[in-house]
Amino acid sequence: MREASKTVQPGSVTAESPSLPRFELLDKILRNKAAKISLMMIFIIVVIGIVGPWLAPHDPTKTYYDAFLQGPTAEHWLGTDAIGRDMFSRLLHGTRVTLIVAVMAVSITLVLGTLIGVVSAYVGGFIDNLLMRIMDILLAMPGIILALAIVAVLGPSQTNAMIAIGISSIPSFARLIRGAALVVKSSGYVEASRSIGTPNWWIILFQMIPNITNVLIVYTTLFIGGAILDTAALGFIGLGAQPPTPEWGTMLNEGKDYLSDAWWLATFPGVAITIVVLAVNILGDALRDIFDPRTQKRK
Repeated sequence: MREASKTVQPGSVTAESPSLPRFELLDKILRNKAAKISLMMIFIIVVIGIVGPWLAPHDPTKTYYDAFLQGPTAEHWLGTDAIGRDMFSRLLHGTRVTLIVAVMAVSITLVLGTLIGVVSAYVGGFIDNLLMRIMDILLAMPGIILALAIVAVLGPSQTNAMIAIGISSIPSFARLIRGAALVVKSSGYVEASRSIGTPNWWIILFQMIPNITNVLIVYTTLFIGGAILDTAALGFIGLGAQPPTPEWGTMLNEGKDYLSDAWWLATFPGVAITIVVLAVNILGDALRDIFDPRTQKRK
């Protein structure tokens, strides 16, 4: 899988973590310096993704024939690319494209991964073994390779990149969620509900999933960073958003042949990817510490 699955240990956040009221959670985040800074960075990035296209000084697809491979100037703040397009405008537009692909991909992972993990833990037996063996088979293949295979079947496009990244992340996510769901399954209130004949779907939706919300928040946050990297990777090899759509991975690909002559082409998209992934991962680590009762006791 990707970095998120390597960073998160199955026991680092448990379903037994106390559910934090929204204001208490916000207070804990604001008292955590790393979480506060990363949350501010993410807020700024999201705002840029929303209003960036209106702030861009130039059309990201317009060619300026008198400014091929021009370095940063007063007219073009981050320079221009090989065909004279303004890099600053493309970077702003690319923020929205990259965030949309990553968020939609993680949404697919969240919904399907949670469903598979919780159902597998709750039902157990043959269904559990079947679902987990399928997940093991998929985990035997690196996540980005699985995403490449899916895009190769569906065809290169922004939408198909969302689907591919989302599906390729499901095996790791489902395994992590299954571990948390097993803890909830063994709790007294679930056993009591089953003993009085409560429908299985009601127990899963209204007892098990709400009681692993803390786990879902932490894992989803950490998986966003991996999704952004995979989005850039697919764009870099030409299987994500297609030109002339400005996307950070595509911009890196366009700048790789000019590293010695036009350093700005690859540097600024690379820095943007690094900042976003770093901010998301720091926030995920901080949330893990907040929800981990062992960490709270040490503090």
